Amino acid sequence: MKMPRGGRMFLATCLGSFFILVLYFQSITKPEPGLKTGSRPGKSRRSPLQTLYNGQQQSELSAAQRSLQDRRDLLEQMCLSHTRKRRVLSHEDLKHLIVDDKHSLIYCYVPKVACTNWKRVLMVLNSEGRYTDPLAIPANEAHVNGNLHTLSEFSTPEINKRLRSYLKFVFVREPFERLVSAYRNKFTRSYNTAFHKRYGTKIIRQYRPDPQPEALEKGNDVSFKEFVQYLVDPRTQQEEPFNEHWERVHSLCHPCLIHYDVVGKYETLDLDAQAVLRLTGAEDTVRFPTSGKSTRTDRDMAARFFKNISPSYQKKLLNLYRMDFLLFNYSIPKYLRT
Repeated sequence: MKMPRGGRMFLATCLGSFFILVLYFQSITKPEPGLKTGSRPGKSRRSPLQTLYNGQQQSELSAAQRSLQDRRDLLEQMCLSHTRKRRVLSHEDLKHLIVDDKHSLIYCYVPKVACTNWKRVLMVLNSEGRYTDPLAIPANEAHVNGNLHTLSEFSTPEINKRLRSYLKFVFVREPFERLVSAYRNKFTRSYNTAFHKRYGTKIIRQYRPDPQPEALEKGNDVSFKEFVQYLVDPRTQQEEPFNEHWERVHSLCHPCLIHYDVVGKYETLDLDAQAVLRLTGAEDTVRFPTSGKSTRTDRDMAARFFKNISPSYQKKLLNLYRMDFLLFNYSIPKYLRT
């Protein structure tokens, strides 16, 4: 029996969506043969994946590269152990994956994990010499839509082609330290009036007994406790998705559906960033801005903020971010009272 035209179109649409992603079980072990990169048409050089998976170099890996491999292997194990359902990624799911066609890279950016500097670096690499110093690019310019392309902008065949052949990397951070950083930046800085109006007024209205009219109007004095109440309230995600600054990494970057070749960490940012640039052959072109930050300071600050959060709310928050702790091998903080 001949399928109606409308049915054929529906089936084609479904099949097109199905092949948007490369499932985690289809882990890349070799780059596509004949892959060409570089700025000059027809000039072939080693792609990042060819460098990463070259057998001869495996015996010469540095400690930093071995650490990156161990993280990738552990992530795969955790995905197999803790995820049961498989789903199809939509174009909407790919909006955090920045594409650099010139260097065969896909970078999933995570707010509060040095993503501003990574965007600056990618802008330098694709500026044809217009930029040379990442820090010379204003932070707000690094986040302008259109300065960098995302995977969601491409057709399904083009998406699949890049997922198969480009080096894919993501940088992660201890979940609660990232959360505290997001709270401090978005709710305690006077210049973030847009966040105060958008989220602060709502949080104060819902979770503060007898709020003052000024607080309801400005939303600029949200406490960390009120912020936690907002996060763990089931109604929050029923009404709308989390903002990207406190959304879980596994929800932003889908690491159990997309095979990331490099999982860098904020705690070893300088070394891991250098390793990525070395893989791309761009280490002599641009240097990743050094962080100069102490992870010990981040840990102590998170402990101070969580001190006044009740054990029941700590437990709820831990359950909310548990998958990020598991997937990226972060220990449960000792300061928690769950």
